[in-house]
Amino acid sequence: MFEQRLADCAGQVTACLDGALAQLPAGPVRDGMSHASRGGKRLRAFLVMEGARLHGVSDAGSVYAGAAIEAMHAYSLVHDDLPCMDDDDLRRGQPTVHVKWDEATAVLVGDALQTLAFDLLSRPQVHSDPAVALKLVASLAQAAGAGGMVLGQAQDIAAETATTPLKLDAITALQSNKTGALIRWSAEAGAVLGGADTGPLRRYADSLGLAFQIADDILDVEGDAAKAGKRIGKDAEAGKATFVSLLGLNGAKDRASELVLQAQDALQPYGNKADALRDAARFVISRDK
Repeated sequence: MFEQRLADCAGQVTACLDGALAQLPAGPVRDGMSHASRGGKRLRAFLVMEGARLHGVSDAGSVYAGAAIEAMHAYSLVHDDLPCMDDDDLRRGQPTVHVKWDEATAVLVGDALQTLAFDLLSRPQVHSDPAVALKLVASLAQAAGAGGMVLGQAQDIAAETATTPLKLDAITALQSNKTGALIRWSAEAGAVLGGADTGPLRRYADSLGLAFQIADDILDVEGDAAKAGKRIGKDAEAGKATFVSLLGLNGAKDRASELVLQAQDALQPYGNKADALRDAARFVISRDK
């Protein structure tokens, strides 16, 4: 059920993004946007669309919010891969944008993907009530900006040169911003579209986002670069504190499993209608990329 729904959401989101990109002027920026937004699991879009489904919202409306979060996520990866950040040359098994084109194009591609996210959320198909669309726009700006994802990235950069490695609580707070903020937005967006309480999905996302990051740290230690489609082992090379370095490999795996159970428990108000989201939580810590 989960894998089929994940693939279905991914297909719809890809079609939505392709349609939006086709409306833009041809050139290296549009080509780079297409390159950067291709591939990936589309997990964030799945969270949007499945959360919306729980609240009676059709895919026809939620797909635009799903495409928006994937555009925002793609922007963050393009900038994260730049030489001034993580300096990665491989992403999703393909050359990063600054490698395939150049750094200036990569900066512009990231900028354009970020603004595309808000463009998509402003489309009339998102919701008949403009106040709902505005709420999504405002909350995404907060989640992605200087109090959310960007803050987390700044904290991560600072940690690389810190004289003392970060402790567990600091790493948790950092990742709650860098990775967790967009995952929280993704999970809550469906409830916003449905005019419902976001509390259960927020609690689900808080645990899911942390489990996701712990799984990433584990993959950086024992993952396969060919399967992951990106360079692994870079955290250890940089001497960065991670959940694995602080908890040990087995301890990190145990903590991730605990978080999955917490995420699943948060979905109790929805009964078995939320089984696909429960499966998503298990998937997060069992993936190989």
